[in-house]
Amino acid sequence: MAFASWFRRRPEAEPLPEVTPELALGALMVRMAKADHDYNAAEIGVMDKVLAAQFDLNPVEAAKMRATCERLEHDAPDTDQFAKLVHDNISVETRRALIKALVDVARADGVDRREESTLLTRLAAELEVGAR
Repeated sequence: MAFASWFRRRPEAEPLPEVTPELALGALMVRMAKADHDYNAAEIGVMDKVLAAQFDLNPVEAAKMRATCERLEHDAPDTDQFAKLVHDNISVETRRALIKALVDVARADGVDRREESTLLTRLAAELEVGAR
């Protein structure tokens, strides 16, 4: 009986880290990838490459950062709060690069969807950079 109950126990989830501008940037990419309700490997690959390049991470570190961003995106603030944190703490050049990365994530699956275009337009306005 005790052995069976061991299998039913759920592992305790790690607490979410503090939302930093860098993690908010990653969480916005995750939110973009999930906007069309089709979160796929192509989008994940683009996000990992962007995170690695932006923060000088190796592939494993980038994947771990993305996993943290996925948890934050799921459990933490709404899109407006992520965007405000990025806007207030990240340079305009980096915000422009984020918009380009968001476009790359949205297009990674080869399908342009209205949900992604709408979110991209909204984020470009909130980050005060033009969508390209």
